[in-house]
Amino acid sequence: MFMLKSIVLASLMFVSVLFGMQQANDGLHKMKGYDDPGFKSAFKVKEDGDGNFKSSILGSDVSSHDLEQKRKKLEEMKAYNFFSSLGKNLAEGISNAVEKAINLFAKNNEE
Repeated sequence: MFMLKSIVLASLMFVSVLFGMQQANDGLHKMKGYDDPGFKSAFKVKEDGDGNFKSSILGSDVSSHDLEQKRKKLEEMKAYNFFSSLGKNLAEGISNAVEKAINLFAKNNEE
């Protein structure tokens, strides 16, 4: 029953987010005052004749090759971000604590 409630709640939240995004888009069009075909969305994915997909973010084309080059460049830099590592450690700690609490709760309910 808990899983059913959780799934229904997550679905409701997902639909609410989609509805909110649509309302924000409509609001932008109303605020502009007219429908402009040149008004671009933030993210587009198009399929060309060969079956390949092309994506663009904020009007600039992005390919997987570009993303791969950026990933390699970041790996070569071996950049260390203190806040990123702090966040990862915090997330691991919270995950472990919640897992232990669930296991403890499950053991107590079995008895």
